[in-house]
Amino acid sequence: MQLAVLDITVVAAYCIGLVTIASLVSREKKGHQKGSEDYFLAGRSLPWWAIGASLIAANISAEQIIGMTGSGYAIGLAIASYEWTAAIALLLIGKYFIPIYLEKNIYTMPEFLEKRFDHRVRVLLAFFWLGVYVFVNLTSVLYLGALTIEIVAGVEMVYGMLFLAGLSLAYSLYGGLKAVAYTDIIQVAILIVGGIAVTVLSLDKLSDGAGVIAGFTYLLDAAPEKFDMILASDHPRYMDLPGISVLVGGLWIAQFSYWGFNQYITQRALAAKSLKEAQKGIAFAAFLKLFMPFIVVIPGIAAFLLVPNLDVSDKAYPEMMKLLPSGLFGLTFAALIAAIVSSLSSMTNSISTIFTMDIYRSTFHHLDVSEKRLVLIGRCASLVALIVAMLVARPLLGDLDQAFQYIQEFTGFFTPGILVIFLFGLFWRKATAHSALTAAVVSVVFSLAFKLWLDQVPFLDRMGLAFLLSAAAAIAVTLYEKGGDHPKAIRLSDFDFSTSAGFNISSLAVLLILAAFYIAWW
Repeated sequence: MQLAVLDITVVAAYCIGLVTIASLVSREKKGHQKGSEDYFLAGRSLPWWAIGASLIAANISAEQIIGMTGSGYAIGLAIASYEWTAAIALLLIGKYFIPIYLEKNIYTMPEFLEKRFDHRVRVLLAFFWLGVYVFVNLTSVLYLGALTIEIVAGVEMVYGMLFLAGLSLAYSLYGGLKAVAYTDIIQVAILIVGGIAVTVLSLDKLSDGAGVIAGFTYLLDAAPEKFDMILASDHPRYMDLPGISVLVGGLWIAQFSYWGFNQYITQRALAAKSLKEAQKGIAFAAFLKLFMPFIVVIPGIAAFLLVPNLDVSDKAYPEMMKLLPSGLFGLTFAALIAAIVSSLSSMTNSISTIFTMDIYRSTFHHLDVSEKRLVLIGRCASLVALIVAMLVARPLLGDLDQAFQYIQEFTGFFTPGILVIFLFGLFWRKATAHSALTAAVVSVVFSLAFKLWLDQVPFLDRMGLAFLLSAAAAIAVTLYEKGGDHPKAIRLSDFDFSTSAGFNISSLAVLLILAAFYIAWW
């Protein structure tokens, strides 16, 4: 695949426009020095539309677009459960978690753990997240993003990684979260336009030019098995999506851990100008999650009929991009770059926040560290993280299939324990620091044991078992200590969990739409 001159012009215009807009929104008023709150939390001034768009932009990257389209090709619409259950998780997090986070006035999720448990838990989770973000998330987005650029545009991977890292730094290193969040609005808009273009043209191709509705109808008739939302136990991809337990089992552990406690996701809500704005932004993101499968999964199902003999399912999206005319191809390619760069910027900003606030400042709290120095440390942390990720990406992630499995398995070792720590910390007043540390250890030990000896059990089910064992261990340790209510316990009676009429109506609409989807394609 080669980019035409018009396509290159569109991509160049996107890159220049992105950096220009980021520079403009990042400017401080004359005489104002950018402090840590400005840099890491956008001065706690983000409106709902920036929060919602930024949540989606941080979440969607090349491996998700390419991977979910490939899953649509191989599995079908069932993979949309990852998107649609996320919408419900977002609404619950907005109602019950975010009010507590904002009242605690925190910068990071590890900081919350210190306020609820103790310093040990904060430092342990800070180092864990730094390791995951640098050696798993950042490396995977860089590597798979560069691989996507190589497939689509023929650019060598090393230059692709340098381009992505350089573009990310160009607009986020100076401006911090404010630059990331406000440019994410553009990123999401381009992503949606590009995705719609691929969907429309692939469906039109199926109908021989008769239009989108005719193409979708043909798709339903010609490949009905691709629209089964709940996979039977004899389905060849049952291990990936184990039937009804997708709706009642381990997938919820992944959703709540990712959307509720993941720094580069929650940081947007922590930067909201108010609780109401944070909740409106989360509801907006939930609606966008409903829409995403139709621009990343449907093209994969269409590709199953249009190019049925692909050797690797993840080539489905690049194949569908071939349908795009010059100019629109460049816009869609820019949408892929937008997804990659926004995720990179979100991750590096969160790495800099955790390192600066949870490691550096908490270590040197006895010193009078200036705001200017904190911002400088944050920028250096972002730069170093990207350099390290580029250096280790190829050795760690040798090929695409191994890379995806590496991401899922590694994070899945810790996810059950993290969910236990936060759920107990938020909603059980007796939970102790020792029980939190125990949950983390038990999660890793049993997840590894299950991986070695229960490899015939679906990954999501293994994660559910690890969660139950971690919770049981945390409860046992807490009861053994017989300490009563923890002195740092959160008293839920102190919080008002009521939400606005708009949030309630939005939540009901999301639930009704989801119910309609699952009833239609059960």
